[in-house]
Amino acid sequence: MAQKKAHEVDSFLKRLDRSYPIVLLYGPDKGLVSERADLFITMTGLAKDDPFAVIRLDADIVQAEPGRLSDEANTISMFGGERLIWVRNASGQKGLADAVSHLAKNPPIATFILIEAGDLKKGAGLRGIVEQSASAMALPCYSDDARGIDSTIDDMLTKNNLQIALDARNLLKESLGGDRLATRAELEKICLYAHGKERITVEDVRDIIGDVSATSYETIVDAMITGNLNDFTSAFDRVVNTGSPSFLILSSAIRQFQALQTLRYGMETENKNAASAVATARPPVFFARKKLMETALQRWSTASCARAIERLQKTVLDSRRNAALSVPIIRQTMIALVAEAARAGRSNGR
Repeated sequence: MAQKKAHEVDSFLKRLDRSYPIVLLYGPDKGLVSERADLFITMTGLAKDDPFAVIRLDADIVQAEPGRLSDEANTISMFGGERLIWVRNASGQKGLADAVSHLAKNPPIATFILIEAGDLKKGAGLRGIVEQSASAMALPCYSDDARGIDSTIDDMLTKNNLQIALDARNLLKESLGGDRLATRAELEKICLYAHGKERITVEDVRDIIGDVSATSYETIVDAMITGNLNDFTSAFDRVVNTGSPSFLILSSAIRQFQALQTLRYGMETENKNAASAVATARPPVFFARKKLMETALQRWSTASCARAIERLQKTVLDSRRNAALSVPIIRQTMIALVAEAARAGRSNGR
């Protein structure tokens, strides 16, 4: 089976393994998928902006013309040397999966095939083909956990010759979301702010990210996951009107859905009910929120939590690319999730 576990991917990408000319990067963290794609291209020694060496294809183009991928992969470079076919936006396209299946059995010479995809189901379609091939490698890209965030912080601090106080690190980690590119953007901003200093302090972090009570964010997120539009609207407007950075709301929402997803997985695999899942949660759920969490668990499945996380992570990037519209962008996404929770509640009769 040609695949790596999530924690093994960074080690695999430290050196180019030519025995796997086909590489699939997939997962809900689009920022991390993109970052690792750039890293893989760097390892090949090819220039991203060289149109003769790096051929970019959208997955839908390959879907419409399945032979296109094979033709490009077996084309000899005009100036000699290696080439890379870079396929983006892959999902469940059958034509793409069939084209990759053919190439996996007949690997191209002197050509790499790099595929960026979203969250793919285990063993299905494109992911299943790559995982079962001896000439292809599947690399999962999941949202940063605490260890991943620490590693990203250390990497950015080293590059900028900076240190960080422990209380500043803890506050910073609480404020960062699950998307790798968004996390790096925030770290770059803080490092730029601290330029000329030796150590980042908690005051530096607060100056950049703001200092709003976590309870305010919890109120917003709790209303969202239980489908309470009135409470969501009033809590959201209250926080936004304080001038607090709106991206912190997204960070709280992503963390909450990750916690819900973990509890739902336990319910679905161990036949637990919501009350039992909350009662045995680690870390424990605060007693005042237990009933709310039980309600949320009855409205969100493992799959719907995954979709919500992916949507929130996309919103993190969209809101940074359109800073002037960040608040309405975030509001629109979260209202859609409020509506989804409300519909689920009506379907469940509660």
